Amino acid sequence: MQEKVVLSGIDAGVIMLYLVTLLGLGLYLSRKRRIETASDLFLGGRSSKWYNVGLSIFSCNVSPVMLVGYGGMAYTTGMVAANFDWLAWWFLLLLAMVFVPHYFATKVSTMPEFLLRRYGQRSFTFLTYYSMISTLIVSVSFVLLTGGLVIAQILDVPFWIAATGATLLATGFTATGGLGAIAKAGVLQSVVVTVAALIVGVIAIDRIGGIGEVVSRSPKEFWTIFRPASDPVYPWHAVLLGYPVVGIWYWCTDQTIVQQTLAAKNIRHGQYGVMLVAALKAVVPFIFLLPGIYCLILFPNLTNPDHAYLVMTANLLPVGLVGITLAALIAALVYDVAVGINAFSTVFSLNVYSKIIEPNASPGKLRAVGRLVIIVSSFIALLMSVLLSKVDKGLFDLSQAVGTYLAPPMTTVFLLGVAWKKATSRAADLTLYFGSVLCICVGTMQIADFPSKAFWPHFMLLTFLLTAILMVFMITVSLLFPEGHTGTSLPTLTETYASQPSYDRRKVWLGWACIAVLMAGLYWFFR
Repeated sequence: MQEKVVLSGIDAGVIMLYLVTLLGLGLYLSRKRRIETASDLFLGGRSSKWYNVGLSIFSCNVSPVMLVGYGGMAYTTGMVAANFDWLAWWFLLLLAMVFVPHYFATKVSTMPEFLLRRYGQRSFTFLTYYSMISTLIVSVSFVLLTGGLVIAQILDVPFWIAATGATLLATGFTATGGLGAIAKAGVLQSVVVTVAALIVGVIAIDRIGGIGEVVSRSPKEFWTIFRPASDPVYPWHAVLLGYPVVGIWYWCTDQTIVQQTLAAKNIRHGQYGVMLVAALKAVVPFIFLLPGIYCLILFPNLTNPDHAYLVMTANLLPVGLVGITLAALIAALVYDVAVGINAFSTVFSLNVYSKIIEPNASPGKLRAVGRLVIIVSSFIALLMSVLLSKVDKGLFDLSQAVGTYLAPPMTTVFLLGVAWKKATSRAADLTLYFGSVLCICVGTMQIADFPSKAFWPHFMLLTFLLTAILMVFMITVSLLFPEGHTGTSLPTLTETYASQPSYDRRKVWLGWACIAVLMAGLYWFFR
């Protein structure tokens, strides 16, 4: 068994061909669709069809971290990690049927703009800088770090070369084609990544001897979706209580995800696109998680479980297919970086430059500024990823915990802002500023095991407790200090839907009902 991928000339050629095709597609789409305004660059002119919306959001999920990390999780814990995909549909439903209508009704381009309409200037300012910092660090630098390290390992090149190559590809692709090109490339990238993972799985099943052998030769507890409350890794109550906090934050308020729905032609295409993501999440564990269990059976003594996907690639695939699989990994990295860079540039150009630096900037000026910011932010993210690669691996743990500790205030403010008209701007401001400081301090202490490791509950249970505290805090402040004006009060869902072009929403709800039945069946089967 080898834990390192040895590239043949054919595999190297396949990788180069794919990368050239990816860059060529971006140039072609940029010439085919002329970018004249900031909306064209950042939101694809709000012209994406539902399948582009859905596959673009799906591609934001299918990252090198998923391909590599999922294999490692399954290698050690089995199917329990499927909760992170199968619970997502509840919050995709919330995005499609509650948040998307409000986003379209207010005609916002960024999440800070939404808070400006709902709560006022202070909330807008906070989220503007929060979004830029978190996007540049979490959505770009850490993606470059984790993906670049994997690619550097499999291509046997220094990290900075792998990260620089991925950054140049992503930057050129984003600056020339904008979100419209990114969305269309997302379709290709989704297909390639999924097919590559399927090929690895099919070959592994054949090598093992069939699905029956997979089940009989793997630990029985690997096929249980919920672990006991005493489980130290993923106890069932921590998963069920903690995931909604991160789920609302990630699926309903994160700029990199929501921006794909804002690029839709209309609300119907946005909702159908989100529904497509929910349906695809049902099959994600079978494609990306199960190979980790296959690897445990075929290669039970890995020194590092995170090498499971690469070990499968190196030892099972024939020449040529290795190149396709690694090209899929590189494509996933390039795509994720492109989405993150575009989201950062969107917030800076539309919320900082056009509202603070030069309020009367022309559309052409905003377009030029956006492209310049894409290049500068890419360079900054590249430097950050190189610096992070030089320090202790504990930063990987920190990157995984960032969402857990930053989600509670954002989830609280957005959810109450949409669902409760009495939520006030003062309460929102205090929740954002106080809540963020509280969560970061608590998260830092837990990571440092201060005062002791036994003192802290599971991190997912902790994020639920923090959110519950902030919910009570924001509701209390809103009731004690009511305001006559709380930004722009949002219309009810009925009013919001009435303002949109008519379409048969019964079909949308029927689709969600089918997804609910599908997910219930999966949980019953793996109970």
